[in-house]
Amino acid sequence: MKLPACLLALLLTLPVMGQVEDAPAAVRVMSFNVRYGTARDGENHWEKRKDLLIGTIQAFAPDLLGTQEMLDFQRDFLAAALPGHAALGVGREDGRAKGEMTAVYYRRDRFELLEGGHFWLSETPDQPGSKSWDSSLPRMATWVRLRDRRAPAGLPVLFINTHFDHQGAQARLESARLLRTRVETAASSNRVGVTGDFHAGEGSPPYLALFGAGPGADTGAVLRDSWRLAHPQPVAAEGTFNGFQVTATSGARIDWIGVSRGWRVDSAVIDHTARDGRTPSDHFPI
Repeated sequence: MKLPACLLALLLTLPVMGQVEDAPAAVRVMSFNVRYGTARDGENHWEKRKDLLIGTIQAFAPDLLGTQEMLDFQRDFLAAALPGHAALGVGREDGRAKGEMTAVYYRRDRFELLEGGHFWLSETPDQPGSKSWDSSLPRMATWVRLRDRRAPAGLPVLFINTHFDHQGAQARLESARLLRTRVETAASSNRVGVTGDFHAGEGSPPYLALFGAGPGADTGAVLRDSWRLAHPQPVAAEGTFNGFQVTATSGARIDWIGVSRGWRVDSAVIDHTARDGRTPSDHFPI
């Protein structure tokens, strides 16, 4: 499916309904910025934390996993460590192997792939490597459209994973608008889930553009913030960027999982897994 132009560390459980007589089938969704593997992070270098990272993922056992800052060798490492999952991810620079990826993973025994692809967060989203507005780098999204084997008669699941620009405020806002347009176009025939690192907190312009939340905002938005559905009132330790500091939990919640109205959120958790005072990445997974 060519979508019309237009995962932080949190743990999330979502149920998707199949046929009317079917019981809800829980879907476990995870969003995880894994930190790119060539960064000069000293004691937090990829080679020193990759086992903890994959162990964190395996402990949650997601049905759907959206990753950010993935390089090709990291994508392949996760694919080998998660043999029950299929992976899709390409480099943001050329649509092949160059640059960071927003790779997605889905359980083969749970989902059948119908379609998959990528688009760039720009005014020319079908052009690999494109960037617009004040974006500092090419930014992109990867998506898969899946049939749930546990509810084959139900609507397909459209799973989109993205990573907004870390510098361009206008680029983040326009990226949210682009993403919302695509979700709204697809939501009539799919149940939609969105994961990503958005480099913006709750109540920011990109957040409001995507979710339509806040006083006086558009209440007709298709996507909803899964975390706030599970936790209507703010709670302690909602920060998702940690800079490899175990105790850095009080910052902004910049990693989100959005869900369309066809889902019910059972639970949402920010995973603070650590070992010997070290975290698996510089973001907590959701």
